[in-house]
Amino acid sequence: MDITEYNRMSWNNQVDSGDQWTQPVDSATIAQARADKWHIVLTPTRPVPRNWFPPNLKDKKVLCLASGGGQQGPILAAAGAKVTVLDNSDKQLDQDRFVAKREQLDIETIKGSMTNLSMLADETFDIIIHPVSNVFIDNVLPVWQEAYRVLKTGGSLLAGFTNPILFLFAEEAVEKGPLEVKYPIPYSDLKHLPSEKLAELQQKKEPLAFGHTLEDQIKGQLDAGFVLSGFYEDQSGYDSQLDSYISVYIATQARKLG
Repeated sequence: MDITEYNRMSWNNQVDSGDQWTQPVDSATIAQARADKWHIVLTPTRPVPRNWFPPNLKDKKVLCLASGGGQQGPILAAAGAKVTVLDNSDKQLDQDRFVAKREQLDIETIKGSMTNLSMLADETFDIIIHPVSNVFIDNVLPVWQEAYRVLKTGGSLLAGFTNPILFLFAEEAVEKGPLEVKYPIPYSDLKHLPSEKLAELQQKKEPLAFGHTLEDQIKGQLDAGFVLSGFYEDQSGYDSQLDSYISVYIATQARKLG
């Protein structure tokens, strides 16, 4: 299976279904951002600390990496940044174009995979925003390597990702219990789901997911050349059995020091 193409079509379907991460921000949110009263998320609920950003975003070049949906990109553009949104889903990018037209924002959109930024030059961006999305690719290491390449020296990569503990359990157990360890890490829907469950997801055009090791998520950034300078955890934001025990999302701030 071409997982990039499959998940592209699946996220197009998520837009049609009204998934929460595909719903554009409203005009009031953009007005607040223009007044420097804004926040974005990398994970489900916790806002990114403002001290992870420069005091003034004016003219800062920001890449929203695998971050379509009309949310982070328009907010940062309204706050003064020069924003490029790269996403694999045509319809997710349409959401950013929709907000840009409605609010008269200048946002560049690029259709592409987060693992291949060959269309972007070295040392282009001051900040890269990468919310939870590498869960939908089978190898995260090229993401960190490409992000390091296109980031300016002194720039920051702000990334959200999934704690792999989430993938130890069947989805229905996470939602309803009981929590019994079932799958190994690293995890792959393609390799580890029962064939009938995988077929059901494909029939519903649901995105397929991968549970990456913390070594790939964190050491992968370090090996690419980044220095970690910020870290926090977050819960799921819905009625998950795991939320009573552990936060299953992680956000990191990583700097390219040169």
